[in-house]
Amino acid sequence: MAGADLVARRVTDVMSPQVLVIAMPPVVGMIAHGWQGALWGLLASALCGGVPALVIAIGVRSGRLDSHHLVDRTRRRGPLLAAVAAVVAALVLLAVLDAPTLLVATVTAMLAALAVTVPITLAWKISFHAAVSAGTVVVFAHVLPPVPTAVIGAAIVGLICWARVRVAHHTPAQVLAGAIVGTAVTWSTLAAFGV
Repeated sequence: MAGADLVARRVTDVMSPQVLVIAMPPVVGMIAHGWQGALWGLLASALCGGVPALVIAIGVRSGRLDSHHLVDRTRRRGPLLAAVAAVVAALVLLAVLDAPTLLVATVTAMLAALAVTVPITLAWKISFHAAVSAGTVVVFAHVLPPVPTAVIGAAIVGLICWARVRVAHHTPAQVLAGAIVGTAVTWSTLAAFGV
């Protein structure tokens, strides 16, 4: 395996949507609201990231899914519907329990992004790696200095997009579309919440 292929595979694994959705909420919660925010973030992570990751792991183990990257677009429907249900449950729970607005807005952005990307992926294979990574950068730019966060984040999103194309899981158009959707939906959702 060539060096670039190995790097691309590592980037694809380390920066997968599951990893980002599990890691981001507690870190954002901690930055914005201290330890209490981190605990709210862990709740969001368990539902928004943990439940879909478990559904996908069971699907891979049973042979119904090709990998945790859901390369076969035709097999994405079940795991994505499980993700939507888990994010809705997280959103309801966070709202009812009066979680910090930033975390409610972040989970709402996840749901909004799914509302856009799920119908698209049923017809055309949009990149969830690109959408989730771009959305993650937007959220971090709300709690960290925006300009350096956006610049560093854009470089990371670019690396992820390159990796997805390099491993032949997406075309350049599919990763570009994912990055645009993730950025636009997350930014507009957070703006609507005033955070």
